[in-house]
Amino acid sequence: MSSSKEFLDFVLEQLSSLPDITYRAMMGEFIIYYHGKIIGGIYDNRLLVKPSESVLKLVPGATMEIPYPGGKPMIMIPDVENPELLEQVFNMLYSQLPSSRKK
Repeated sequence: MSSSKEFLDFVLEQLSSLPDITYRAMMGEFIIYYHGKIIGGIYDNRLLVKPSESVLKLVPGATMEIPYPGGKPMIMIPDVENPELLEQVFNMLYSQLPSSRKK
Protein backbone atom coordinates (compact mmCIF):
# COMPACT_ATOMS: atom_id res chain seq x y z
CA MET A 1 0.00 0.00 0.00
CA SER A 2 1.28 3.46 -0.86
CA SER A 3 1.20 6.45 1.41
CA SER A 4 -1.12 9.34 0.64
CA LYS A 5 0.08 12.83 -0.17
CA GLU A 6 -2.53 14.06 2.33
CA PHE A 7 -0.86 12.20 5.20
CA LEU A 8 2.55 13.51 4.13
CA ASP A 9 1.15 17.07 4.02
CA PHE A 10 -0.31 16.63 7.51
CA VAL A 11 3.03 15.44 8.94
CA LEU A 12 4.87 18.27 7.18
CA GLU A 13 2.41 20.76 8.68
CA GLN A 14 3.12 19.31 12.14
CA LEU A 15 6.85 19.82 11.45
CA SER A 16 6.43 23.36 10.06
CA SER A 17 8.25 24.92 13.04
CA LEU A 18 11.47 23.18 11.98
CA PRO A 19 13.57 24.75 9.22
CA ASP A 20 14.85 22.79 6.24
CA ILE A 21 12.46 19.82 6.29
CA THR A 22 12.36 18.27 2.83
CA TYR A 23 11.04 15.04 1.37
CA ARG A 24 11.49 12.83 -1.62
CA ALA A 25 8.94 10.49 -3.17
CA MET A 26 10.26 6.94 -3.43
CA MET A 27 8.18 4.08 -4.88
CA GLY A 28 4.87 5.27 -3.41
CA GLU A 29 6.37 6.28 -0.08
CA PHE A 30 8.19 9.43 1.14
CA ILE A 31 11.67 9.84 2.63
CA ILE A 32 11.94 12.78 5.08
CA TYR A 33 15.11 14.83 5.49
CA TYR A 34 16.06 17.35 8.17
CA HIS A 35 18.97 19.63 7.26
CA GLY A 36 19.93 17.10 4.60
CA LYS A 37 19.99 14.04 6.89
CA ILE A 38 17.51 11.23 6.39
CA ILE A 39 15.47 11.10 9.60
CA GLY A 40 12.82 8.63 8.46
CA GLY A 41 9.85 8.47 6.18
CA ILE A 42 6.19 7.91 5.56
CA TYR A 43 5.47 4.24 4.90
CA ASP A 44 1.89 2.97 4.54
CA ASN A 45 0.67 6.23 6.14
CA ARG A 46 2.88 5.70 9.21
CA LEU A 47 5.67 8.03 10.33
CA LEU A 48 8.73 5.85 10.87
CA VAL A 49 12.10 7.21 12.02
CA LYS A 50 15.56 5.74 12.31
CA PRO A 51 16.10 3.55 15.38
CA SER A 52 17.41 5.22 18.54
CA GLU A 53 17.16 4.14 22.18
CA SER A 54 16.67 7.76 23.25
CA VAL A 55 13.70 8.17 20.89
CA LEU A 56 12.13 4.96 22.20
CA LYS A 57 12.43 6.37 25.74
CA LEU A 58 11.08 9.79 24.70
CA VAL A 59 8.00 8.62 22.78
CA PRO A 60 5.30 6.83 24.76
CA GLY A 61 3.84 3.96 22.80
CA ALA A 62 6.57 3.92 20.15
CA THR A 63 7.13 0.52 18.58
CA MET A 64 9.60 -0.96 16.14
CA GLU A 65 7.98 -1.60 12.75
CA ILE A 66 9.16 -2.87 9.38
CA PRO A 67 8.72 -0.12 6.74
CA TYR A 68 8.46 -2.54 3.80
CA PRO A 69 9.19 -6.23 3.18
CA GLY A 70 12.89 -6.82 3.72
CA GLY A 71 13.42 -3.43 5.38
CA LYS A 72 15.19 -2.85 8.68
CA PRO A 73 13.00 -2.06 11.71
CA MET A 74 12.30 1.60 12.37
CA ILE A 75 10.50 3.43 15.18
CA MET A 76 6.84 4.17 14.50
CA ILE A 77 5.76 7.49 15.99
CA PRO A 78 2.14 6.94 17.06
CA ASP A 79 1.31 10.54 18.00
CA VAL A 80 1.84 12.54 14.79
CA GLU A 81 -0.64 15.12 16.09
CA ASN A 82 1.88 16.39 18.66
CA PRO A 83 4.17 18.92 16.93
CA GLU A 84 6.27 19.53 20.05
CA LEU A 85 7.06 15.83 20.38
CA LEU A 86 7.88 15.54 16.66
CA GLU A 87 10.22 18.52 16.96
CA GLN A 88 12.01 16.86 19.88
CA VAL A 89 12.32 13.57 17.99
CA PHE A 90 13.71 15.22 14.86
CA ASN A 91 16.19 17.38 16.78
CA MET A 92 17.33 14.39 18.85
CA LEU A 93 17.84 12.20 15.79
CA TYR A 94 19.58 14.98 13.88
CA SER A 95 22.12 15.39 16.67
CA GLN A 96 22.75 11.61 16.84
CA LEU A 97 23.02 10.82 13.14
CA PRO A 98 26.32 11.15 11.28
CA SER A 99 26.72 13.90 8.71
CA SER A 100 25.65 12.94 5.24
CA ARG A 101 28.38 12.14 2.78
CA LYS A 102 29.04 14.55 -0.05
CA LYS A 103 28.78 13.07 -3.52
